[in-house]
Amino acid sequence: MQSFKNINRPLVFVPMAADLFHHGHINILLKAKKYGSIIVGLMTDKGIKSYKKRDPIIKFNDRKKILDQLICVEKVIPLNGLEYVKYAKKYKFEFFVHGDDWKNNIQSIVRKELILIMKTWNGKVLEFPYTKDISSTKIKKFISQDR
Repeated sequence: MQSFKNINRPLVFVPMAADLFHHGHINILLKAKKYGSIIVGLMTDKGIKSYKKRDPIIKFNDRKKILDQLICVEKVIPLNGLEYVKYAKKYKFEFFVHGDDWKNNIQSIVRKELILIMKTWNGKVLEFPYTKDISSTKIKKFISQDR
């Protein structure tokens, strides 16, 4: 696992797939930045497939290159699936940021467990509304339409 010794606290963990990176991703990162130093947990190709049941369009190393160039991101670490609780326990992030879509999807069980575990060290789970009218899924559907 990674070391964050040279990164100032509070630490803000933001997991994402970032497959077809768009302004909605930037919006959530800018909101997260208000709370501290951002650590992005970037889903590996295998990690995306583990819960989205498909391969990413853009491979991990290329998605990581994009995120590494953002001045609001302190560090990018690989996630091999919905390992949020594992990383939260290890690093005791002060904040965990996610879009509000995970309340009613496959991630809802992990969400509940994460909220409980982070309370043990007064960590907070912050949920921000998804940016209206944009998602990687919408982009993929648009691209696949017959033109």
